[in-house]
Amino acid sequence: MTLPTLFIPHGGGPCFFMDPHGGPADPMWQPMQAYLAGLIASLPERPRAILMVSGHWETAGVTVHVGDGKPLLFDYHGFPPHTYQLRWDAPGAPDVARRAAALLAAAGHEVGEEANRGWDHGVFIPMMVAVPEADIPLVQLSLRADLDPAAHLAIGAALAPLRDEGVLIVGSGMSFHNLRARGPQVTPVAAEWDDALAAAVTDPDPDRRAARLADWASLPHARFAHPEAEHLLPLMVTVGAGGGDRAVRDYRDTVMGWVVSGFRLG
Repeated sequence: MTLPTLFIPHGGGPCFFMDPHGGPADPMWQPMQAYLAGLIASLPERPRAILMVSGHWETAGVTVHVGDGKPLLFDYHGFPPHTYQLRWDAPGAPDVARRAAALLAAAGHEVGEEANRGWDHGVFIPMMVAVPEADIPLVQLSLRADLDPAAHLAIGAALAPLRDEGVLIVGSGMSFHNLRARGPQVTPVAAEWDDALAAAVTDPDPDRRAARLADWASLPHARFAHPEAEHLLPLMVTVGAGGGDRAVRDYRDTVMGWVVSGFRLG
């Protein structure tokens, strides 16, 4: 069974867990939370492990984390004290990490190994929703600090064999990420960007799809949507790993005035 690849939004900070008593999230975030909560059930089979690329970890060359991601890295600021006590205690997946490293090295990529960094909130916040029992091992992969889109498409392509080995490849970011632009006045521009991005991702020709995404900065409002590209680059890994599989936009909503999408290949 070949698992799909996913690009998911991870929200804003600990947005799904703001109530100290475990109550529901702000209504604005509830559709995204519901989407994340249904991810595992939507798969053709339960993965034996997850390989996740977050928009919150960059290294000079791609790096695999071979530890267990603990203690968690609370890399958000200004939130209530209880949000710095959150836990997601899934085990690491060092075997998957080293298999991923071998695939990347065989494809000519420089690969590092790291064991001590905690999982950042681009990992543990969406996973607390998607895998609340924390019973699927996880390995995190870094972005390359140069944020080269073509390179990240190639990284994903190298990792594609993992899909046939029970590993779910997930890119965690936000399809729109401009922290200085919020509110309803942003929505029309964000929607135009989002539709252009979705058209590129869902292009049925995989070579043309890759070319359009490698040139993402030429899409309408691209640099307004992403002044920096780190929250978009996990999408490139997802698409690269998807190969020639059909791509769909399986989530779309508006939060903080941003139009935000999730994508699935396969």
